Amino acid sequence: MENFIVSARKYRPATFNSVVGQSSLTTTLKNAIKSNHLAHAYLFCGPRGVGKTTCARIFAKTINCLNLTADYEACNECESCKSFNEQRSYNIHELDAASNNGTDDIKYLIEQVRIPPQIGKYSVYIVDEVHMLSTAAFNSFLKTLEEPPAHAIFILATTEKHKIIPTILSRCQIYDFNRITVSDTVKHLQMVAEKEGVTVDVNGLNVVAQKSDGGMRDALSIFDQLVSFCGNTITYQGVIENLNVLDYEYYFRLVEAFLKGDVSSTLLIFNDVLNKGFDAHHFITGLSSHLRDVLVSKDPQTIELLEVGHDIGERYKSQAQICSPDFLFQALKISNDCDINYRQSKNKRLLVELTLIRLCQLTDEKKNSNLIEDKISPIQKIQSENSAVTTSTTSSIQPKTIEALKQVPHVSLKTKPEVHEVKPTSQRPGSISISTPIVTSSPTPIYETKPSSTSQPEVILDVKFTNDELEIAWLQFSDIIQDQVRMKSFILNTKPELISENKFEIKVSNQSQEKELLKLEKDLIPFLRAHLKNSNVEMQITMAVESESQRNNSPEDRYRILAEQNPALDILKNGLMLEID
Repeated sequence: MENFIVSARKYRPATFNSVVGQSSLTTTLKNAIKSNHLAHAYLFCGPRGVGKTTCARIFAKTINCLNLTADYEACNECESCKSFNEQRSYNIHELDAASNNGTDDIKYLIEQVRIPPQIGKYSVYIVDEVHMLSTAAFNSFLKTLEEPPAHAIFILATTEKHKIIPTILSRCQIYDFNRITVSDTVKHLQMVAEKEGVTVDVNGLNVVAQKSDGGMRDALSIFDQLVSFCGNTITYQGVIENLNVLDYEYYFRLVEAFLKGDVSSTLLIFNDVLNKGFDAHHFITGLSSHLRDVLVSKDPQTIELLEVGHDIGERYKSQAQICSPDFLFQALKISNDCDINYRQSKNKRLLVELTLIRLCQLTDEKKNSNLIEDKISPIQKIQSENSAVTTSTTSSIQPKTIEALKQVPHVSLKTKPEVHEVKPTSQRPGSISISTPIVTSSPTPIYETKPSSTSQPEVILDVKFTNDELEIAWLQFSDIIQDQVRMKSFILNTKPELISENKFEIKVSNQSQEKELLKLEKDLIPFLRAHLKNSNVEMQITMAVESESQRNNSPEDRYRILAEQNPALDILKNGLMLEID
């Protein structure tokens, strides 16, 4: 039975031209060979599986080749190339620093450096995972690395350059390898599939490329796994089933439900995702990525940022045509806020479901108009028949508001003469100034209410609401206070409790939260009254019961204790006008 060789080894590049996604680095190395400007030490660093060790071996093989091609590649025919290909070359030495990281291992390497090469010009020493060397091993390596023999060249490879001491870095030419792009990975996988006689779906290969995260070795390992699962025909459905990847179809259906405002379908889709074993946080991050892809699909200049297959790319384009930029911007912001607050939330599923409900409400024009009006100062109260409205206040009322007031019962729109006061231009000391009212015929509109039989204020709106409706309006208020991050987080993580028909309770944990909430009350209560269509909505703030140790952990209590121990803190706080955060 023939031994199976994994694709990562079987299709490992043997020349600079066959290296995928590192054209700038391979060109630099070939030019160095062409001009005979070879350094004595190189450092290849970058993510896993991008070709660091492979390029080191190709470079070592090429500089020892006896018959270079016109393109400055190894000939694979001379004795040096044959010995390298058959893994019996004595000119190229590899050391795994992960398992040989002590001082004795480096001393043995230094002794080998003195031996000249048998075939070729150079003895090349490839030290893989060099960041695993101990500090003592690094220090013992410094002198040899700085002044090696003329025939010795060191190539160090690492995935974590920041762990290497600066004295090593300063002695090397540093080459930073890039992550391999999705398009390059897909092309290479198509080449491998063609040679292996495997039929593949391009959309499935795009999923493999994204899953590999820029590493070709990972992509080839996943490819072998899929061949074992699907056989010689790899389909998109087989890829997402084997890799446990959330299908694009879920997100396309979700956006369609958002545009229709279909809350029920949205929640059912999310429940189906959870039943298949996917994490809710993974779902919301995937939704953000999907909305981003729809956004970049709207502009032909940004369509290049879309890294999916052709068929799915066409679906993104068609969905982008029916989504307005404003909808996508707001949807991205809402999903991103959910991603930020996910770890802090105690009821994570409810947080995601509320986010989906808010996304469904984005296309409701009525709710959007209410949100815009709520950002304006609260509507002024209708004055009684005996109180006049000043000209400046009257002129600021919009025509639409006037038309609306005409429809309200017991409210009449009248014209009242404008009254001015004329004061005397000169006055003797000690005399009394009497202002004389002068009536003009300026047709200034004012608002009057007809006298009521009772002295109680008239209730304009009195619609009953549930605790769920209160909670939705409470969360929507967070969009109004974007600049107040701390209170926005408090509102998103606090649940109001309805304690009577029109009164709800909010529990705070310290006095600082209570003060901040009282500052927001003048904007919060009108917002809730407008959304719930009930002008009797009231809020009750309750301090949560805490233990003595918990109370002492609040910022104000800690400051009070420190100020008692050191009174100079009060002087510093008052002098700099500081506030306790």
